[in-house]
Amino acid sequence: MHSLEKLFGPESIAILGASNRKGSVGFSLMSNLVASGYRGVVYPVNPKRKSVLGIRCYKSLAEVPEQVDLAIVATPSFIVPKVVEECVNAGAKSLIVVSSGFGEIGEEGRKLELELGRIIRGTGTRLLGPNCLGYIRTDKRINASFAIRNALPGKMALISQSGALCSGILDWAQKQNVGFKYFISVGSMLDINFADLIEFIGEDKEVESIAIYMESIKDSEEFMKAAKKFSLKSPIIVAKSGRFEESAKAAVSHTGSMAGNDEVFEAAFEKAGIVRVENVQELLGSAQALAKQPLPKGNRLAVITNAGGPGVMATDAVIRNKCRLARLSKKAMERLEKEMPSHWSRSNPIDLLGDAGPELYEKALNVVLGEKGVDGVVVILSPQAISKPVEVARAVAEKAKKPGKTVLACWLGEGFVEQGREVLRKNCVPCYRTPEEAVRVFSYMESYRKNLEILRGERDLEVLGTQKRPVKAKRVLNTYLKKGLKVVSEIDSKKVLESYGIPVNRTVAAKGLREAVEKAREIGFPVVLKVLSPDITHKTEVGGVALNLISEKEVASAFRRIVSKAKRKKPKANILGVSVQKMVARGKAELILGKKEDRIFGPVVVFGAGGIAAEVFGDKSIGLPPITKKQARRIVHKTKISKLFSGRKARVKADLGELEGIISSFSRLALDFPEVEEIDINPLILSNGKFFAVDARIVLKG
Repeated sequence: MHSLEKLFGPESIAILGASNRKGSVGFSLMSNLVASGYRGVVYPVNPKRKSVLGIRCYKSLAEVPEQVDLAIVATPSFIVPKVVEECVNAGAKSLIVVSSGFGEIGEEGRKLELELGRIIRGTGTRLLGPNCLGYIRTDKRINASFAIRNALPGKMALISQSGALCSGILDWAQKQNVGFKYFISVGSMLDINFADLIEFIGEDKEVESIAIYMESIKDSEEFMKAAKKFSLKSPIIVAKSGRFEESAKAAVSHTGSMAGNDEVFEAAFEKAGIVRVENVQELLGSAQALAKQPLPKGNRLAVITNAGGPGVMATDAVIRNKCRLARLSKKAMERLEKEMPSHWSRSNPIDLLGDAGPELYEKALNVVLGEKGVDGVVVILSPQAISKPVEVARAVAEKAKKPGKTVLACWLGEGFVEQGREVLRKNCVPCYRTPEEAVRVFSYMESYRKNLEILRGERDLEVLGTQKRPVKAKRVLNTYLKKGLKVVSEIDSKKVLESYGIPVNRTVAAKGLREAVEKAREIGFPVVLKVLSPDITHKTEVGGVALNLISEKEVASAFRRIVSKAKRKKPKANILGVSVQKMVARGKAELILGKKEDRIFGPVVVFGAGGIAAEVFGDKSIGLPPITKKQARRIVHKTKISKLFSGRKARVKADLGELEGIISSFSRLALDFPEVEEIDINPLILSNGKFFAVDARIVLKG
C-alpha cells in the first residue's frame, strides 16, 4: 500500500478545530466534507463543543472510538505541535495541517515548523501542509478543504503551492466546466512534496494529466525521478512563478553568472518531460488539450477561419511560438479552389469568409486533415450575424474524430458562441477564446512531443553512468584539494578536459622570459602567451593575452608586456609566469561550455556564444547532466550562434557530431566531481570545422 493511501482514501476523518461558527475554517471544513457526500465517518474534535453540524463532537482525538485514517488540524499555529503529537499518539495514519503561521511568517514560524517535523519523523504518519487549503477527491466524494466551492468530477489532477490560487481556479473551472479527480493544496511541503504526490497519482490509471502551480521545490532528485516516470505515460504541465529571481550566489566565472535559477528550472522541466506554461489559464487549457487530443507529429499548423483578422493574429502567434504555417500541397490547393467561395484567401490561413457555414468548414477540414504536411489545425469562428456556432462546432467535432491530427478550436466572443464551445469540449476538442491561446497550446503540445523523444532516448544515459572517472583527472584535482587551493590553473584544467576526450590546444607553463621563448620554439610558431595567475579570472581584461606570435622576438616582447600590464592592473595578484600555447587558427565561432552548481538541482551545463561577449549577448542554452548526444543536439540548436554552423543556411563548416560528443563528455565531468564548483571553457573555438578548448578554468568548492 502506498504511504498516501490513507490520506486520499480515508474511511474515517477527524477535524480538530471543528466549529459551528460560520466563516471559520473549522466550520468550512466540516460543512464541505458533509456536503460533498463523503461515505466514511466524520469525527468533529473541539473541547468547547458538544456537537458540530449536528454531529457529536469529541474533546480530543484520544476520545474518538477508533483510530482515524486522517486527522485535519485547524487550530492556532502555536498549539499545532501539541495537537499533532496527540494525533500521532492516537494512531492517526495521516494529517492535514491547514493552519498558517509557520515558515511563511519568519523565524518563530520556522521553529514551529521544525518542531512539527521532529514530531512526525520516523512515525510513518504523513503530513500535508502546513498552511494549505486541504484537498478534494471527487471520485470518493471527499472535500477535505475549506475552499469556497467543490470541484467538478474529471480526470485531471491539480497540485498547487498556493492555497489562495486554488479557490480562484475552482471558481474559474466551474464556469468553464473543467473537472478534476484530485485537487490538492500542498502548502509548505514540510513532509509530503511534489514527488510524493506525482508518484501516488501515477498509480491511478484514470488520471489523464497533472497540472501544477509551483513556486519552488525541495527535493529535486526525487521530483525529477517521479516526473520522468509519469511523463512517459501522461503529461505534467507546470505554471511556475518567480521567473526573475536573482541568483542566490555570486559566481567566479562567466558560467555562474549566465545561468539564472529560472533557466535551470526550464532545463529541468524539459529533461523530465514537463511542459511549462506561462499562467494558470494556460495550465488548465493545455492540460485538457494534452489529455484529449493526439500529439502533433511536428510543428506545422493549418488555420481555418471565417475572418481575416483572427487569421492574421493566429499567424503572428505561430511565428512567435516557433511553429510553422503548414505549406499546402498543389493537390490540396486545387481541391480548395473547387470547393471554397470565389474570394477565399488562397493560402494558409484558409479564410472561408464571414458567411461560412458548417458545410464549408467540413470541406476545408477534409482537405487539411488529409495533408501529410499538416500536423495540426486551429479552427476559428468569429461570430457574424449569420454565423451558426453550434452547428459549425458539431461539424468540427465530427471531423476531429479522424485519428492522427491535433485539432484545436477558437470560438471568439462570449454568450453567442458559448453553446458551440460546450459542444466542442464535450467532444474532446479544446476550445479557446483567442487565436493566440489556441496556437500557444498547440506549441506546448509540440514541446511535450519533443520532450518525450528525449525521455525515451535516456537509455543512453545508462552507458554514460557506467563509465569510470579518468585517473588523470582525479589525480590532478586531488593535488589541488590536498593543498587547499580553490582555482585550478589553465594548464591543469586542460589536462582534466583532455582526459575526458575534450580537444585542447597544447599548453605549457613558463616562469620566466627565457623559458617562454624555449617553450614557444619547442611547440612551434605561431603561439599564444597568457598571464598565469590564480588571482586573475578574465585575462583579457588585464591585457594578459598575446595572440599569433610568430617569432622568438615577438614572444619575448609579449612576455614583458602582458606580465607588466597584469602587475599594474592587479598589483596584489600572484603572477606565476605565463602559459605558452599552440595558436589555433582564429575560428569563425567562439563558444562557451561551462558547469555551475545550482542550489536546487546541483550541477548544470551551460552552452552558448562565448568569448569576451559571453555575458553581453546572453545567447545560451542550459542542460542538466548527464547529457546524451541527442540531448546535446537540442541544447546546441536552442542557441542563436548555432545557426552559423548548423542547418541549411550554415555559413561555417563544423563537425556537429564532435560538438555533441564534447558536450556529453563534459556533462560526465560535471557529474563525476561534486567537489568542483564551476568550470569554464571560454572560448571553445570552431576552427577549420573542428572544436578546441583554448581556454579553461576549474574552480573547486571552498
